[in-house]
Amino acid sequence: MPGKIYRYLAGDHKRLDALLERAMSDPENIDAAAYAQFRLGLLKHIGLEEKILLPAAQRLRGGEPLAVAAKLRLDHGALAALLVPTPTPRVITAIRAILKVHNPIEEDPGGMYEQCEELAGAEIDEILRQLQDAPDVRVVPNFDGPNVLEATRRAVAKAGYDLEV
Repeated sequence: MPGKIYRYLAGDHKRLDALLERAMSDPENIDAAAYAQFRLGLLKHIGLEEKILLPAAQRLRGGEPLAVAAKLRLDHGALAALLVPTPTPRVITAIRAILKVHNPIEEDPGGMYEQCEELAGAEIDEILRQLQDAPDVRVVPNFDGPNVLEATRRAVAKAGYDLEV
């Protein structure tokens, strides 16, 4: 049975999926408001995992990171890079492709969320409180300057994805 951390973060995945779906309800015209909410939410979600959950797991493992931590961090880097340029159907297709692989690593039985809950033990309520109380992240406008797409492609490739951006 999924625990508190799982329910909180998997629920956020569902919220983000719905926002991305709404943003792309008409593939010819991206819903800018829905995409902006998705972008803010995904950046915050990544921050929750990078700044709270993964460090807590590593601390609770005596300094040893979770086996999936390196892969998740590469995915987070690729996703963050994809959020820099103005969204296009190709960019959103790449985001969806990464999330399709990434989210199960966290949510599936034995995944990161379940591992973190097992490690948390008596600290689970404190970790959940930190996740819930985390402030929104500061988001700057999309940037389409020189080399942005090339840097994005490199981050996506570094994470192990062969995607058109």
